[in-house]
Amino acid sequence: MSPTHARFLPGLRLSRYLYEEAVRPLLAEALPGLRYAAARVGSGSEVLGLDSARSADHEWGPRLTLFLSAPDAAAHGADLVRLFAERLPKEVHGWPTHFEGGDDPLDPVGRMARTDGPVAHRVGVTDLDSWLAATLGLRHREPVTEDWLAMPQQRLAEATGGEVFRDDSGELTAARGALSWYPDQVWRHLLACQWQRIAQEEAFPGRCAEAGDDLGAAVVTGRLVRDLMRLCLLLARRYAPYSKWLGSAFARLPVAAELTPHLRGALAATGAPLRERHLCTAYERVAAVQNESGLAPPLDPSRRPFHGRPYLVIGAQRFAEALRATVTDPALRRLPLTGAADQWADNTDLLGLHTPLRAAIRSM
Repeated sequence: MSPTHARFLPGLRLSRYLYEEAVRPLLAEALPGLRYAAARVGSGSEVLGLDSARSADHEWGPRLTLFLSAPDAAAHGADLVRLFAERLPKEVHGWPTHFEGGDDPLDPVGRMARTDGPVAHRVGVTDLDSWLAATLGLRHREPVTEDWLAMPQQRLAEATGGEVFRDDSGELTAARGALSWYPDQVWRHLLACQWQRIAQEEAFPGRCAEAGDDLGAAVVTGRLVRDLMRLCLLLARRYAPYSKWLGSAFARLPVAAELTPHLRGALAATGAPLRERHLCTAYERVAAVQNESGLAPPLDPSRRPFHGRPYLVIGAQRFAEALRATVTDPALRRLPLTGAADQWADNTDLLGLHTPLRAAIRSM
């Protein structure tokens, strides 16, 4: 339960209130003339604009990050953390600024709570390069190909979402702009890899059903539906969040209204013919979107048998190969069509580990 009866506010608005009404005045008093950026970025449903009253039960509330220059962060960071602990108001618009918990490995989340003592706040103080390294594993502000392939889309969505309340130097805004979407060649490569994922399994629902494995057919269908949703987000130049928010992000796309009944129909189908019909209709619509993008020569978007077998598919490998032919970057051309980290791994804990992801990319 939330420790307040305050009316729910979107988290970004609450964080702005925290900055404007509490943090900014304290900074002006304690360190007049300090140059900094203030933003609500990073993890949290509010950064994606997907928070609700339910979100208030953990790691949600008045939160923000202050970005100082590296010398200023070293000189003033610890003092500012103490200053905010001692002088932040106990609440902002009815929501506590104090958080309890978050230190227990079995319950690693903090929750707003009332306090009469110092505030265990969620105002982070860092420098931009340290934050980029911790959040995305970046060692420089202009990502190279290896960086793009090692950064999960969820992390990129968190780094480029949210809101910047102040940016004196413009460096945070510039860094977020550089990360706002993939370079053209990387984008084409990732689209080819996403079509390749579909090519790997598009015949399996029919084969499972033929073998009498309706459950297996349903499981593979779920995987294909997820891959189609992620493909649509890629085509629309939107970073895909992890599974909890994938459907919500997909629903915002213009194509979702037309596709959703067929994706739902494929998932709900209890027989092979209906499942195949819905999947193929979805394939054809996404193939049309691919053709309309102009990224590769258009291909026939109609369903077809899988080689000599009686299962209808889109022939997704055709689209993968057509896109791959438009990739001219030699570094990308040498790579297999396995794609970025979150196209070949979906373990949330693994996707938070920068070192093994980069090692895997380098070994390909």
